[in-house]
Amino acid sequence: MVEVLADKLWGAQTQRSLQHFSIGQDLIPREMIAAYATLKKAAAIANHAGERLDEQRYALIVRACDEILAGQHHDMFPLHVGMTGSGTQFNMNVNEVISNRCCQIAGTPLGSHAPVHPNDHVNMAQS
Repeated sequence: MVEVLADKLWGAQTQRSLQHFSIGQDLIPREMIAAYATLKKAAAIANHAGERLDEQRYALIVRACDEILAGQHHDMFPLHVGMTGSGTQFNMNVNEVISNRCCQIAGTPLGSHAPVHPNDHVNMAQS
């Protein structure tokens, strides 16, 4: 089991990446954070329009993405550029932050994946 500090919006996948792949000094650029937030928001809009994502989850994901796009929560993206070649860890970092921010907004515990799961709802049909 991986422990994540209680004040972090990331989850176990991000924590594992920090422990095993902290290579170099350069963190993921803010432009990449914004690009992924834009992607996740667009996917939520498309999945909602396609009736694969219900209204509550859609609204929560869009709100969390809008907060990230407004410059909030950037300290929740601690991964290094040199983590791996594929970017899977960063994608999961974004999914976990959005999911946990949705949990905060909905009043559920961080890491509960309720009402928004990082894979099932945030990453839906993207990998």
